[in-house]
Amino acid sequence: MTHTVRRIGRTLAFVLPVVMVLSGTLAVTAVPWAASNSDSQLLAASARTVSDAKGADAAVKPRAPQDVLRDRLLQELRAKDPGVALTDLQRAVEGRPSLAKHCMSIAKTLGKAAVDKYGPTRAHRFSRPVCDTSFASGVAQFS
Repeated sequence: MTHTVRRIGRTLAFVLPVVMVLSGTLAVTAVPWAASNSDSQLLAASARTVSDAKGADAAVKPRAPQDVLRDRLLQELRAKDPGVALTDLQRAVEGRPSLAKHCMSIAKTLGKAAVDKYGPTRAHRFSRPVCDTSFASGVAQFS
């Protein structure tokens, strides 16, 4: 009897930590991370109708999500660097596939802004294969 109890105890002592680690790993992979979730929320919140800046009660037309994203990424490029903006563009397109058709034009705009900020030679260093290398195309076009 004592031998059987020890065997069960040893088995549980070995199996339980393995099960706990595996279940924790699976739980972490199923969690939607804040970066991808917050991008969608930011775009949705920014695209809503806002009051006119002059104080009028009339509402201004809501901005398209791609315009909101473009403006946010341009601000990010100016504040940080094009690499950060390109990474966020890729995440936004992955999180919201409807933005994919605008990805190339946004990346070209980021390329132009990078040339304005860093010059053509340094701006090329930030090129990545985001949106079929449209960033590099934008850098080359505006060099």
